[in-house]
Amino acid sequence: MRQTVFQLKPRPPFRLDLTTWVLRRRHHNLVDRWDGQTYRRVLMVQDQPVEVAVRQTGPLESPLLSVEACHAHSQRELTTMLSPLLTRMLGLNADLSPFYRLAAADKRLRSLVERFRGFKPPRYPSIFEALVNAIACQQLSLTLGIHLLNRLAVAYGPAFPGTAEPRQAFPRPQDLAGLLPEAFRVLGFSRSKGNAIIGLAQGLASGSLDLENLANLEEPEAVTRLLALKGVGRWSAEYVLLRGLGHWSVFPGDDVGARRHLSTWLHPAELLDYEKVQRLLARWHPYGGLIYFHFLLSGLAEAGHLF
Repeated sequence: MRQTVFQLKPRPPFRLDLTTWVLRRRHHNLVDRWDGQTYRRVLMVQDQPVEVAVRQTGPLESPLLSVEACHAHSQRELTTMLSPLLTRMLGLNADLSPFYRLAAADKRLRSLVERFRGFKPPRYPSIFEALVNAIACQQLSLTLGIHLLNRLAVAYGPAFPGTAEPRQAFPRPQDLAGLLPEAFRVLGFSRSKGNAIIGLAQGLASGSLDLENLANLEEPEAVTRLLALKGVGRWSAEYVLLRGLGHWSVFPGDDVGARRHLSTWLHPAELLDYEKVQRLLARWHPYGGLIYFHFLLSGLAEAGHLF
């Protein structure tokens, strides 16, 4: 194995810890790992597992990231492929200055945003991973959903060699396309969720389905395409728009936890449904998704995972 070290320069302000926790969501996540200083993950690059370790070496307002990658590629080839992937995953080029200006002029939003200054909106490495995450977590607690995803990664994700503890990349479509629904049942997935994931994997592995072209579509058309997929409802489609495609305007209005946070934050006089959520957030359009992520960070802070 070779080791390559290179640097990435995020648009300031930036905090790796907050951004990493939005990816992790729960402390037991085995795919996106964080030890308090270093973010680690196994990524697939040209069908080879590469373990990356990312540390922040520059402060909030002049951030710099050091990336160490263990791999079997040439250095130039690897840096060329990893740099844009990590930039997208960690939101390094995201310009949140308009959002910060809005928050500065709004007392209620300012109190939420100032606490987590430097967070950037991350994205999954692929739309497939975003969809599998959404399907796994449907109608379950996030804690249980992460357990299911861990089991799937350990069982079928390509392993990084030479380590005592399991370090797997997230499974690719070709890793799951040949499975039977019973394989998912053994891991704790419902039969319908297993069938939905297998169908996605088979379509992508055969080339009959293309998800990455969703990035080229306007939001309404992207939602229509996502809803046409087996096992994908409104919550899952909005989840993928936000976490897979980077549509910051999308607040998944059917998310029970996020709706509860919104109610606590705004103290509305009535119970919230999907339409009421959208009406309440209209004053902060197009940043509903960023507010959603700040609610996640607030919950993680309350649980003692941050700072």
